[in-house]
Amino acid sequence: MRAIPGKHFAIIIDEAHSSQSGESMRHLNRVLSAGSLEEAEKMEAGIEEDEDEVTKEVKARGHLPNASYFAFTATPKKQTLELFGAKNPDGTFEAFSLYSMRQAIEEGFILDVLENYVTYQTYWNLLKKIQDDPQYETAKAKKLLMSFVDLHEHTINKKIEIMVEHFADQVQEKIKGHAKAMIVTRSRLHAVRYKLAVDAYLKANGHKFKSLVAFSGTVKDKGIEYTETGMNGFPETKTAETFKQDEYKILIVAEKFQTGFDQPLLHTMYVDKRLNGLHAVQTLSRLNRTHPDKTETFVLDFANEAVDIEKAFQPYYERTVLSGATDPNQLYDLETQLAQFGFYDKDQIERFAKIYYDTDEKIQKNKHPLLHNALSASVEAFMHAEKEQKVIFRELADKFTRLYGFLSQVMTFIDTDLEKLYTFLRLLRRRLPIEREKLPYEIQQAIDLENLTVKLTGKTKIKLKHKTGELDPDVISQPGGLPPAEIEALSEIIKELNERFGTEFTEEDRMVIHQIEQKLAQDERLNQTIRVNTPENAMLTFKQVLQDMLHDMLETNFKFYQNMDNNPDFAERLTKLLFERYRKTLGDGLIG
Repeated sequence: MRAIPGKHFAIIIDEAHSSQSGESMRHLNRVLSAGSLEEAEKMEAGIEEDEDEVTKEVKARGHLPNASYFAFTATPKKQTLELFGAKNPDGTFEAFSLYSMRQAIEEGFILDVLENYVTYQTYWNLLKKIQDDPQYETAKAKKLLMSFVDLHEHTINKKIEIMVEHFADQVQEKIKGHAKAMIVTRSRLHAVRYKLAVDAYLKANGHKFKSLVAFSGTVKDKGIEYTETGMNGFPETKTAETFKQDEYKILIVAEKFQTGFDQPLLHTMYVDKRLNGLHAVQTLSRLNRTHPDKTETFVLDFANEAVDIEKAFQPYYERTVLSGATDPNQLYDLETQLAQFGFYDKDQIERFAKIYYDTDEKIQKNKHPLLHNALSASVEAFMHAEKEQKVIFRELADKFTRLYGFLSQVMTFIDTDLEKLYTFLRLLRRRLPIEREKLPYEIQQAIDLENLTVKLTGKTKIKLKHKTGELDPDVISQPGGLPPAEIEALSEIIKELNERFGTEFTEEDRMVIHQIEQKLAQDERLNQTIRVNTPENAMLTFKQVLQDMLHDMLETNFKFYQNMDNNPDFAERLTKLLFERYRKTLGDGLIG
């Protein structure tokens, strides 16, 4: 490792939310500190000089006393604020300098990606094709059946038709004919099937533009292996550059290009993936780059509601504040919980650390197989554990490595045992297999998809409020583990899914109900009333608000209003259902 001349440094970090991690900071600090920090380290409070390799690793993680850090980000995560923000007298953290999203939009440096937001909903019905009624775990079967619908050829083709025709009719001529679009999918397998379906549709319908796909690794589907390189016809390192060519109009992605991707010609995004919090902001913000001929953006969303996207963006629209610092004692709680599984003991960690931190040249040459052997006993113990134990251990190990990787930058730990455990778990976690749930073949043969429709449910401009967004520091919750297995007959599982997504109401009725729920979600006065009243009193207000909404919709949805007015039982059942669903959206803290 070579030292960099000089003893004082200014470190500028762009895209701090994604580029900053414990490991990247450690490597950077080792370079900057090599041969130039002897005096500075002696002055560092609470740290004794020590040539031990583990201690050097601990020291290398935190901020250097002779360096100034300048981090830039449009979406300050809570960890970013705690690492680089200014700490206020009341213990909160905020950016030392602010150029808000609102100001950037108003001054024309970025575009408002929420100005044109359209949502679609998929309705479908499953049909049981066999006379037998086998039983399966309810939660698992529902999840896998819904995945079956999402990946079904008919579902993908319906959505592809909407996307491609929308692009051809309403987007292609934007930006003087140079506009491009991105399709955001929920998995690598979805990306593969979307790419195949898009290309087939373009060819069948005579569209002249082309598509590209972006995903990592290899995907196996129906006995065939797919890679980004193979599907595009050139190395994946050239995907971004090739997308600049005018003939390529649509980029289909699975995680890749959802952060940091800078393409000003990107005008429209088709979203078929649940987006939450910061991930939603980062993904949709791929559209906000300006271009001399670009005046607006467009989002067509198959998976999210407008109200959820509003909640995701609101904390980052104006000033963002972190309410307090992360409690480091959570690390010791996690350390204790992990040790209780018995997958390793202190001696194993010490043997592992001795190999990992050994600087002897012979050890270094044979390091990987030695580390592999040192982890083998823990991997073996994990493999023989119950499934729920595996899930909980993996979750706790992930929480420990993430929390230590972050906190080790905020403060310098004297306890080198935490550094050893962090390194041990980080490598062990890579060795632990993940058991993927797949829909059993017999279920696939027993069901069929019918009556699938994809309908427009909303078109709006999402308006954000002018207020400070507050984030809370991470608090490590207890791992969820596996839910208790409920066994139901396949027919009952399908019935419940159909009741939720299918044809209990007419298509027109379901559209009206969806519109009502959207209006309820946007009623701030109702929100406050429900929160501060008992369910009985809150229901009285809810009924009145619902009645007012139905009156407002009288001219456009007379038939639905008539059903409610002429059938008290139907009206009562639907009102109760809407009330219960509305209360669930408000989360914890409700009375009663």
